[in-house]
Amino acid sequence: MRISKKTIAEIFSVAVIEEVIGEFISLKKTGANYKGLSPFNDEKTPSFVVSPSKDIWKDFSSGKGGNVVSFLMEHEQYSYPEALLFLAKKYNINIEYIELNPHEQAKENEREATGIVLNFIKTVFSKNLFEEGSVAFDYLKSRGFIKSTLEEFEVGWCKRGDTTIVAETKRAEYNLKYLHNTRIVNAQGKNRFGGRIIFPIHNITGQVLGFGGRILDDTGKGVKYLNSDSSELYQKSKILYGLHLAKKHIKASDLCYIVEGYTDVMAL
Repeated sequence: MRISKKTIAEIFSVAVIEEVIGEFISLKKTGANYKGLSPFNDEKTPSFVVSPSKDIWKDFSSGKGGNVVSFLMEHEQYSYPEALLFLAKKYNINIEYIELNPHEQAKENEREATGIVLNFIKTVFSKNLFEEGSVAFDYLKSRGFIKSTLEEFEVGWCKRGDTTIVAETKRAEYNLKYLHNTRIVNAQGKNRFGGRIIFPIHNITGQVLGFGGRILDDTGKGVKYLNSDSSELYQKSKILYGLHLAKKHIKASDLCYIVEGYTDVMAL
């Protein structure tokens, strides 16, 4: 489904640009406009201007500008629909959708359902990491990682021979086909990530797309790192691990270090 033009028009008519942008940066009224420090550059003299009468913003330090939706897309890295949904929720606007053709709708439903199940599985893995006596948690602590960092990156653990994923998914009333389609478990219910520390892989908005698993009992019987298979939802070559957490800091400092592994990102 797509958001209807009627809903989009309502969102633009109701959204107050200075109110929305004011949630993210501090603005001070100056005459008919509002000014603040650029969220895209480090500056001491405010060059970020919001014009309520024109419903636009302009950042003179970076040359960026646009409307309220483009600000959310630029500052929060939202997609266009995500920015519209953020505004609709903020202003209690009922979303009207238009139907896609049956094939497009089926693909969209499949993507959304897969994402929901992956996010659920992530919480199960994460819960496992902090269970009493978790060897994975002890190992990560020995590597110098504190609990708050592990929680921020939503790191998890899956015991060797684990069968709880299927049971937990059934209990939550999710369709097991998504576990099979994403090859988290095989037809016999065996978990392919068993015996591994789990690193959820997010897109830039924080949606879980897949997992990376590092084997803990490194006896040479399995590959050290195992990743989710490539799919329409997850394409490893197009994703930078941790970018959903780093994006604001990269924009603020105009600097980014790219490193090789999951724990390298976490350590930095």
